[in-house]
Amino acid sequence: MKNLNTKFLVTISIVFFSFFFAIPALFQNYKILPKFIDTKSIRLGLDLQGGSQLLLQIETREALREKLLNLSEDVRVKLEDNKILTDDISVINNEVKITLNVKNEAEKALKIINDFESVKVENENFLIKLNFDEKYINEFYSSLVIQSLEIIRKRIDEIGTNEPIIQIQGNQRILVQLPGLKDPDRIKALLGKTAKMNFRLVDEKNMQLVNEKKYFVGSEIVKDSDTEIRYVIKKRVGVSGDNLKDASASVDQFNRPVVSLVFDSIGSRKFADLTSKHVGKRFAIVLDNKVISAPVIQEPIPTGNAQISGNFTFETANDLAILLRAGSLPAPISIAEERTVGPSLGKDSIKAGSTSLIIAFVLVLVYMFLIYGKVALIANTVLIINILFLFSWLVLLEATLTLPGIAGIALTVGMAVDANVLIFERIREEQVLGRSKINAIDTGFSQAFRAILDANITTLIAAFILFFMGSGPIKGFSITLGLGVFSTIICTMIVSRLLINYFYISNKNRELKL
Repeated sequence: MKNLNTKFLVTISIVFFSFFFAIPALFQNYKILPKFIDTKSIRLGLDLQGGSQLLLQIETREALREKLLNLSEDVRVKLEDNKILTDDISVINNEVKITLNVKNEAEKALKIINDFESVKVENENFLIKLNFDEKYINEFYSSLVIQSLEIIRKRIDEIGTNEPIIQIQGNQRILVQLPGLKDPDRIKALLGKTAKMNFRLVDEKNMQLVNEKKYFVGSEIVKDSDTEIRYVIKKRVGVSGDNLKDASASVDQFNRPVVSLVFDSIGSRKFADLTSKHVGKRFAIVLDNKVISAPVIQEPIPTGNAQISGNFTFETANDLAILLRAGSLPAPISIAEERTVGPSLGKDSIKAGSTSLIIAFVLVLVYMFLIYGKVALIANTVLIINILFLFSWLVLLEATLTLPGIAGIALTVGMAVDANVLIFERIREEQVLGRSKINAIDTGFSQAFRAILDANITTLIAAFILFFMGSGPIKGFSITLGLGVFSTIICTMIVSRLLINYFYISNKNRELKL
C-alpha cells in the first residue's frame, strides 16, 4: 500500500500512452475520430498488405573475375612499360595467367608484380599465376554485399516505394520486400541492372577488323545495346561512372528524351582531357558492357556536362537516370526467388488473423469470469490495457505487423492471462495458509513475480534469437512476441497490483474472494 500513488501515476501514464497511439491506429479506417487527431497507422507486412518479395543473389564470383581482369590489364601495362615481353595474359579459372616470352625475364617480372598489394604469386618457369589472397577476397565479398544493399536501397527510394524492407540474408543474398507494390516488373528491371557506366575511346585502327579478329591487345569487342553493330573499344576507361555527380531525364532541341549527366570535379577534368585530346574521334558510352551511344567528339567539353541520347522513351530515360544517380552495383545480381501476394489475399489474411485474435480474446475473457468471478474484472482490464500497450509500441517503433506477428499477439493474450492466474492462485494459497489478507496479497505478488519473470525472460531470449537469426515473417513474430513479453511484465506487476489493491480497499468487508 505504501507506493499506491506512484503505481497510480504510472498506470495512468500507461493507459494514456496506450490510448494515444493505439486507438487512432486501430480505428483510423473507420473515420470516427476527430480530424485534428494526427493518426499513425500500423505498418502492414507483405502477407497482410500484398506486394512483392525478391531474394537477390549477389554474383560475387563475377565481380572477382572483373577485379582480376583489371589486375591483368594493370600488370600488362606495367610489364610493357618495363619492356618485358609476354606471349599471353589472360584470366582462367579465377586466376591471372601470364606466359612470358623469355624465361630469363621471370625474375624481373616477379619483382614488378610483387609491388601489387594483396596479390599472391606462383611461378612455374615461363608461366606466372596471380590471385588475390584469401583475406582480401573475404573482405571484398563482404564489402560487395554491403555496397549492393545501399545501392538497392537508393534505387528503391528514388522510385518512391512505400515502406520497403531491405536486409542482408546469409552471406551473399539480399531480401527485398515491397508491400503494396503494383508494378513488380519495373522494380525487377531496375534492380537487375548493374548500371556500370563508363566512357571509353573507340579503337578506330581495329574497327575494320571487327569481323575478322576476336582478340585485340588492349581492346575488346562490345555490342550495341539496340542493334547488331559491334565496336572495338579500348579497355582502359577514360571516365568512370563513379565520377558521376548527377543524372536526370530531359529533352534535347528536337524534343527527344535524353539523359543529362553532370560529373564531379575529378570527372570533369578527366572528361575535358578526354575530349580535348581526341577531337574528331569517337568515344563509346558503355553501360553494363553494351554500347548505348558512340558519338564523334566535335570539340572539347570543359564543363563536365554531357548528354546520352538513344532510343529512349520518357520512362526508360527516367529509369536510366535513377540507376545512374543511385550508382552502379559493385557486382551483378540475379533473382534467386520471387514471391507475389495479391491485395485481395492480403485482406483475407488480415480478416482471418483479426477474427482468430478476437475469438481468442473473447474466450479468455469468458473463461476468467467463469473461474474467478468479479476478480476476473481485474485480469480482463489488465489484458485490454496490455494489448493496447503492445499496439502502441508497434505504432511508435514503426514495426511491421505480419501474419505471424498476429500469432505473436495471440500468444501475448495467453501470457498476460497466465501471469494473472499465477498471481491469483498464489494469493489464494497464502490465504489458505492463514496469512492476513494484506500479507497474502503482498506475498502472493512477490512470490509469483519470480515465476513470471523467469518464464518471460526465457521467452524474451527466444524472441531475441528469432529476431537476429531469422528473417521476414519470423522477425515479425519475434518483434510482437518480444514487445508482448515487455508489456506483460509492466502491466502485470504495476497495473494488476494497483487494481487488486483498489479492489481490496473499496470492498467494505476487506475481502478478496479467489
